[in-house]
Amino acid sequence: MAAITKVSPLAPAGFPDLPAIDGVRFATVEAGVRYQGRTDVMLAVLDPGTSVAGVFTRSATRAAPVLDCQDKIGGSSDGPAAILVNSGNANAFTGHYGQTSVAEVTQAVSTATGVAVERVFTSSTGVIGEPLPHDRIVAQLEALKAGLSRHAIEDAARAIMTTDTFPKGSSVQVEIDGKTVSIAGIAKGSGMIAPDMATMLVYIFTDARVEQTALQALLGAQTDRTFNCITVDSDTSTSDSLLLCATGASGVDATDNSAFAEALEGVMLDLAQQVVRDGEGATKFVEIRVTGAASDTDAKVHGLAIANSPLVKTAIAGEDPNWGRIVMAIGKSGAAADRDLLSISFGDILVAEKGWVSPDYREDDAAAYMKGQDLVIAVDLGLGEGKSTVWTCDLTHGYIEINADYRS
Repeated sequence: MAAITKVSPLAPAGFPDLPAIDGVRFATVEAGVRYQGRTDVMLAVLDPGTSVAGVFTRSATRAAPVLDCQDKIGGSSDGPAAILVNSGNANAFTGHYGQTSVAEVTQAVSTATGVAVERVFTSSTGVIGEPLPHDRIVAQLEALKAGLSRHAIEDAARAIMTTDTFPKGSSVQVEIDGKTVSIAGIAKGSGMIAPDMATMLVYIFTDARVEQTALQALLGAQTDRTFNCITVDSDTSTSDSLLLCATGASGVDATDNSAFAEALEGVMLDLAQQVVRDGEGATKFVEIRVTGAASDTDAKVHGLAIANSPLVKTAIAGEDPNWGRIVMAIGKSGAAADRDLLSISFGDILVAEKGWVSPDYREDDAAAYMKGQDLVIAVDLGLGEGKSTVWTCDLTHGYIEINADYRS
């Protein structure tokens, strides 16, 4: 895989200062899974009593680590837990060898850390269809154990990157019953991003105490409003996962707490939008707001039809206010629409209303707006109260260059 050295123009100024989460420690190593000269494996070890919830890709060809994690989610939370992630190789479409690799890695983590195999969760990301050289990972377990630190979450974010141009992190602290609860998360994702949970790797940690079934329900609901509302290229990954871990170290019970739920959703949305901002070759971050649909479901269908359209995305890349392509995407989505009720805006510029170009619309105004990096496309269907917002990026030559060279 060719090295990616140019940071996305949409990247934040730097990695945020994330608080250390009591009850979790991190370590990274350079195992040489595929990359040379960079870390490519991260280990997180969590204290006994940590609740672990997860959501995963719905791909019919999902990878061996995903299947293993799905089998383990919902088990006992009594003992410690561990998460091991490698980049460079997805361990997907590798048959029985893939299952063997997962078994070897999870047993090695268990032996090194004392965590029961049933509480070791693994993820792999990278090239599909090549056997995972798990022996290289196993050989580094003692080094990983020795390097565990409460303050190494940024290192973990860097170790899980593939075609990402910047590490992604987010955090928040919230007051519950007069005590401070911390939430911090990291993510990787740049291409093969389409909402069908999960389409990326995401790990979120909190020192709040939340019972596992409640944590799982909360994660599922908030995923639909965050990670399932983004798309880079309409492709759903075989490998990706979101794990949410509540260590309980703060002693604060956040089960069914609205302030905690709101804070968690903020972290999830921030990470989701950072993934879009690091879309392969992206130069524009696009928010698509759909209102007036027959239902919220229809609104999301329309939003994703616009967000996933290559014609819309290339027009955005070319800074062309070609609103006819928005009309096209709505028409093909399959959700309810009426041509004669449709309104479209680019930012504050009303482009079309009631199925026809606005009499006040000036192409030069829209063309100037399209030169910005952060864009809003608003569509009102005029049919009902349904609404949804999704986020995407443009489609440029850079996307082709990255993916044409992905395995070299």
